[in-house]
Amino acid sequence: MNLRTKQGLLVVGAVLAAATFSQAFAGNDADLTTVPSVDLGRYTGKWYEIARYPNRFQKNCTGNVAANYRQLPDGKIEVVNECRKSNGELNVAKGKARVSDTKSNAKLLVTFFWPFYGDYWIIGLDPDYRWAVVGEPSRKYLWILSRTPELSAADYDVALGVIRSKGYAPDKLVKTPQH
Repeated sequence: MNLRTKQGLLVVGAVLAAATFSQAFAGNDADLTTVPSVDLGRYTGKWYEIARYPNRFQKNCTGNVAANYRQLPDGKIEVVNECRKSNGELNVAKGKARVSDTKSNAKLLVTFFWPFYGDYWIIGLDPDYRWAVVGEPSRKYLWILSRTPELSAADYDVALGVIRSKGYAPDKLVKTPQH
């Protein structure tokens, strides 16, 4: 078997694994509801991470976690995530998102490494777009975001209420230091 054939098999294998993985959680979609509607023009911009479920792709992020979203002419959204690592270095990850539910704009698919996409569902949103709660159907990932580096105790409590009502465990959240 030559190198080109091996590479082709690896690509096919990766695509099949991704399809299988996404289908494994397809039945859970109905269990998690999003907000009824998101105005993407208001949602884009800078968001600060207030708290998150620990996850492998942010394991080196020790603080100053933020995300910048910008609408592109083709309808997709540019995503630029940044965080400060323990050694003081800034870590930046660039990706793209696309809306997967055009009725509400509350379900997006995000990729930082094509062809792999992850669910980004807006499950809680302040009426004035001051904070948001983002999760996904398996409930393995969760973020509380804010337009400012700090979120008031009252708003944090409302976000926790959303989290509980959606079947997430608030005690798994880790607060994110913002300096």
